[in-house]
Amino acid sequence: QVQLVESGGGLVQPGGSLRLSCAASGILITFYNMGWYRQAPGKQRELVATTLIGGTTNYADSVKGRFTISRDNAKNTMYLQMNSLKPEDTAVYYCHGKLATRDYWGQGTQVNVSS
Repeated sequence: QVQLVESGGGLVQPGGSLRLSCAASGILITFYNMGWYRQAPGKQRELVATTLIGGTTNYADSVKGRFTISRDNAKNTMYLQMNSLKPEDTAVYYCHGKLATRDYWGQGTQVNVSS
């Protein structure tokens, strides 16, 4: 059974930092293109960042320079370091893994940025 389990969300003040983790089981993420998505209340789910098999990373313009995506294939875990957080970063953050037609999502972790 494949599971992607996010952790690390919570409440943080504007300007603060959080580090999200996505622990995978049932798959080896070294073979998968991985990414973080988020969905704010009343909005569509949007791409935040991706880390591809070859090492390329991509970011949404709204998070460039503030967020860093990474993966530790030995730990089968992906991360999202989020710095300089803004209220508009408030959302449920989802982990995603894709290999050809195999497509997996985590259950999400809530991030709230508020003073």
